[in-house]
Amino acid sequence: MTAPARYGLIEAGGTKFVLGVADAERTIMARTRIPTTTPEETLGAAVEWFAAQGGAYAAFGIASFGPLDLDPASPDFGCVRATPKPHWSGASLIAPFMERFGVPVAIDTDVNGAALSEALWGAGAGLGSVLYLTIGTGIGGGFCSDGQLLRGLSHPEMGHIRMPRHPEDMDFVGSCPFHGDCLEGLACGPAVTARWGQSLSELPEDHPGKRIIAWYIGRALATFQTVMEPARIVLGGGVTATEGLLDLIRAEALAANGSYTVGKIDELIVPPGLGDNAGLLGALALALR
Repeated sequence: MTAPARYGLIEAGGTKFVLGVADAERTIMARTRIPTTTPEETLGAAVEWFAAQGGAYAAFGIASFGPLDLDPASPDFGCVRATPKPHWSGASLIAPFMERFGVPVAIDTDVNGAALSEALWGAGAGLGSVLYLTIGTGIGGGFCSDGQLLRGLSHPEMGHIRMPRHPEDMDFVGSCPFHGDCLEGLACGPAVTARWGQSLSELPEDHPGKRIIAWYIGRALATFQTVMEPARIVLGGGVTATEGLLDLIRAEALAANGSYTVGKIDELIVPPGLGDNAGLLGALALALR
């Protein structure tokens, strides 16, 4: 009996790489995580881990932090573009795996991968359209409609939209090295710590920071909703895992969009259906293509 095809999965994050081996039925047979240091060290360790799992791979899928060059005609296809992440600008994420294993390597952003996996198998399964937004060390978004990911000249950079300022937050200049007070610069994890010295989950329950961050995220979702009208908005990332924040975000999104909101807000804005597996299964969804 022929063994099922195996796929190498990589969820490449700014602080850690999550590696996995799975089959087409979404059975994850092995997984590990390694710290994100330099490209040579991190990608080298990843290649050696996959080699140590034994057996052949049908393909690899990489769901990565960005920005990425995703133009197949570009000589830099699969490379990280200009990024504040030290050492990673220009690094090829696909070359080490193609050279070592000689199989196809699919790549897209981590949020596009998560949007695809949530649309296929998670919170958006059967609904037709899903917006996935992650709010953690950075902020990014991916949109999947009828199985197709939204892409223009490059992938969307939803975390860098410009935002109105909360009246209690006028003095913070923002943490984004490119734009200052864009959505990412105002609401990502480092922006929270820069203001209040702690993560959002560590702040007291009645701390105004939770209301302020929910205000920004809610208004961003109201904007994305009017532009794309997704059937479901899935919120991932460490910031949105803060207890009680999801309900605050729903209230702010509803207040910002009023009667333009289609459907029930608690059914529109939801946590990931795939939990901690959304990233790896996003890599699998890319590999299966």
